Amino acid sequence: MQACDLIYVYISTKFVVNVYFVYIDPMKTESNTLDTSAHWLLLVISLPTNSATGRMRIWRNLKSLGCGSLRDGVYLLPSGGAQQQALQDLSEETRREGGSAWLLQVGTQTADEARAFKALFDRSDEHAVWLGNLADVRAGLVVMKAPEIGKLLRKLRRDYEGLRAIDYFPGESSKTAEAAWMDFVQVAESLLSPGEPQAVSAQIPLLDIAQYQGCTWATRQKLWVDRVACAWLIRRFIDRQARFLWLASPADCPPDALGFDFDGARFTHVGERVSFEVLLASFDLEADRGLQRLGAMVHVLDVGSGFVPEASGFEAMLTGARQSARDDDELLDKMSMVLDAFYQHFSVEQGAAK
Repeated sequence: MQACDLIYVYISTKFVVNVYFVYIDPMKTESNTLDTSAHWLLLVISLPTNSATGRMRIWRNLKSLGCGSLRDGVYLLPSGGAQQQALQDLSEETRREGGSAWLLQVGTQTADEARAFKALFDRSDEHAVWLGNLADVRAGLVVMKAPEIGKLLRKLRRDYEGLRAIDYFPGESSKTAEAAWMDFVQVAESLLSPGEPQAVSAQIPLLDIAQYQGCTWATRQKLWVDRVACAWLIRRFIDRQARFLWLASPADCPPDALGFDFDGARFTHVGERVSFEVLLASFDLEADRGLQRLGAMVHVLDVGSGFVPEASGFEAMLTGARQSARDDDELLDKMSMVLDAFYQHFSVEQGAAK
């Protein structure tokens, strides 16, 4: 059988599908490519009965990918490069356990069948459970200490990102979950970092960076995501001779200091942009790929919308550095090295470093 032969496969009394058969040569798996015109990937696996550990491990991986199950040993995912690689890896793992595996491309026969396939990936029930858990923990936030809130926020972020990653066909429940998550993040951040600014509606004028050298910059003390990233950005790309004041209250900001990331500051949240993104726009730095992607990460952590895989790792490092740093100057020094590394990582084109 050739790699692009079309056959019909009887899956169950409910499904008969077109299949573009792709034979997976265990010696040459890296050279296989799938026909991107197909809409679904089908994994058919069979494991020996004496491989209980292997069965459990593969089942957990299938569950983490959000696979739809057509019957025992027959699993479905929407077609895509990441899904293809993940199923390819599971195929190879199955063969290592002494089983057999076939990775197929399938196309549905009717519109009803297409809808039935898509329904296998309805995440409404998962969203409902997650929203219930979120509501339960939110009620107790106000009595938690900062380390507890930070730990809870990181766990819930991982849960949310895991659910979002397998939400292949976002619907109304997805929008509800995102809105609830953004609201939860804002509440948690307000407890971790009191005085978070409210976004204003305004134009962001383009500024001459030469007029902002050797300045005094001021923000709220006990640096958190947006503020530490802004301070790094200022010293690294805007004003290398910058001096910083860490304010106990925004009201303490001297009139000649350039405030950032608090209500009434010279640089603060504008529209959908967090303070870091406002600084990028103000000083014409948005074309820098590394800074742009750093801005997306800061945005995710500060207001909760979007998804950046590296966000949880950065948040964990900031939490650890915050606990060990003696003051905000030392915290900025520690996190500047971290942000330098993230900037280098984000500046490299995807796949170029492999």
